[in-house]
Amino acid sequence: MTMSSFLYGANVRANGIRQHYLHYGGATGARATRDALIVLPGITSPAVTWGFVGERLGEQFDTYVLDIRGRGLSEAHDALDYSLDAQAADAIAFAVALGLERYAFVGHSMGARIAIRAARLGAPGLTRMVLIDPPVSGPGRRAYPAKLAWYVDSIRLCSAGADLDAMRTFCPSWTDEQLRLRAEWLHTCNERAVRASFDGFQTDDIHADIPAIEVPSLLIVAGRGDVVGAGDIEEISALNRRVEIARVPEAGHMIPWDDEAGFHAAFGTFLGAPLV
Repeated sequence: MTMSSFLYGANVRANGIRQHYLHYGGATGARATRDALIVLPGITSPAVTWGFVGERLGEQFDTYVLDIRGRGLSEAHDALDYSLDAQAADAIAFAVALGLERYAFVGHSMGARIAIRAARLGAPGLTRMVLIDPPVSGPGRRAYPAKLAWYVDSIRLCSAGADLDAMRTFCPSWTDEQLRLRAEWLHTCNERAVRASFDGFQTDDIHADIPAIEVPSLLIVAGRGDVVGAGDIEEISALNRRVEIARVPEAGHMIPWDDEAGFHAAFGTFLGAPLV
């Protein structure tokens, strides 16, 4: 039986708010020779729902899975700024607060957009990024394919109290374990935060940020998804030649849930050590 790489959950005050995170691996053994990882989840994914990915990453890297503001156990209230700039500033401040001198961002969906904006703003110690199926919507572009009601309805259902069967309507291909975890934690996603982030998918121009990325980056694309298309890949590649491309052919947008093995294989040795 493989030992867990999970170490602990904790809070840190950074960028003026409480930021909660889960820590995997630690800077010991071979991990001490590699850059740390900061995992930035998507719009309604508290850190705990990325625990299975954190476990795998933690086997090879000192790994921190962050609760984005307004999600999980990080600070959340209706007066909080939930803009992309605030989220990016959080990620930068988090690394500084933990004294991480060299680290990579691993961002999924909204988290990938946060990583892109943080890189443009200037993130001391950032060495590379993994951008997992980021929404490519924005001003003058096609809308993000998901609907806001999908998020809001499921959050309200879980806030009232819902079980895994209720979640199955929203995520029919997920396992019982995955659905149970989502049902348990989705109520921690602040509805105002989710609305603000969803609106930002349409108004924030990450394509203007991409040319400013100065670190090597890996774009992981869902082969069966509708978020990043072939034309989008070509455009991103033209905007920044540092961006490498990897595809997970059998996965939709929620790549690690759809094809966990394919997801981990897609990293190759980009981070300095393979995950498989």
